[in-house]
Amino acid sequence: MLPIVPDAMQRVIVIGTTGSGKTALARELAQILGGVHIELDAHNFLPGWTDRPLEDMRARVAEAVKAERWVACGNYGKVRDIVWPRADTAVWLDYPLARVLWRMTRRSIVRAVTREPVEHRQPRELLPASAMEQRVVVLLGGHLAQTTRAAV
Repeated sequence: MLPIVPDAMQRVIVIGTTGSGKTALARELAQILGGVHIELDAHNFLPGWTDRPLEDMRARVAEAVKAERWVACGNYGKVRDIVWPRADTAVWLDYPLARVLWRMTRRSIVRAVTREPVEHRQPRELLPASAMEQRVVVLLGGHLAQTTRAAV
């Protein structure tokens, strides 16, 4: 039996740090709502982890959020002005750093061993070392900023 969801919840944005479970939650919530799952990473990245041209990404996202019901996941400031005004609900996943690092490590190991595909890339491509370092820096920087805000 699916959970009861308020009728007002039709367009949802799920945000959070890398490895917080945005995609998994958004995918499941989209199924419950009977809507489209919009993974912003899939609209941003081309094969080889290269960024799609900005105007192309913005056009793709603008088209995707025209749907009646959707759940989007991602933290892209470059499309926030397109996604957020259409959303009626925001979910912010804010877990402790240790939990996020554990989830990222476990996910990376499983995907490396099983070659589990990622939605927007087939087969699973490992991040280049420099990109992996960037993700860790972004994760730690985001966590530090949240911790600092909480302390203020």
